[in-house]
Amino acid sequence: MEAVSYQDVNSHVIDRCKEGDNRAQYELYKLYSKAMFNVSMRITNDYAEAEDVLQEAFISAFRNLHAFKSEASFGSWLKKIVVNAAINAIRKRRSELVPMDEQVVAEVADEQFEDDSEWKVDNVRRAIQKLPDGYRVVLSLYLLEGFDHAEIGEVLGITESTSKSQYSRAKKKLLEIMKEPQFSV
Repeated sequence: MEAVSYQDVNSHVIDRCKEGDNRAQYELYKLYSKAMFNVSMRITNDYAEAEDVLQEAFISAFRNLHAFKSEASFGSWLKKIVVNAAINAIRKRRSELVPMDEQVVAEVADEQFEDDSEWKVDNVRRAIQKLPDGYRVVLSLYLLEGFDHAEIGEVLGITESTSKSQYSRAKKKLLEIMKEPQFSV
């Protein structure tokens, strides 16, 4: 199968960056920094650390821009760098995934809340922030970043079944958190 080349709408800026144009680097930073900060923040759950991860990721991206081959969008290439940098930051602070056996935990049945107001976006965001690092990372990568369990396993160095278990437990814990009084209206 032949590799498909992706024509990025910002390819002219990327080309200028490859030539060492600092203004183009700043322009690319402005185009992607907010979205990439949000990715970093969802994984690290710490504003200062998310900023550090963002800067590290852009430095790495600019140093390795020659490796960008336009097989996907620049944004998705950069997002992988940000995700890896955020996960490395979590590892540096010695957080570990919540211990468990390798068996896949049965999917938690979707619970219905009597009052839909409990599911306001801000409440869900705050509840996700309360999850332990391991749960939050897997949940964020799966639900918010669109990774599948095999990809999560590869990135985190865990098995696919462990990723599924972490995700299942994260959903269950999230439901518990959402039932706490401070998340009620």
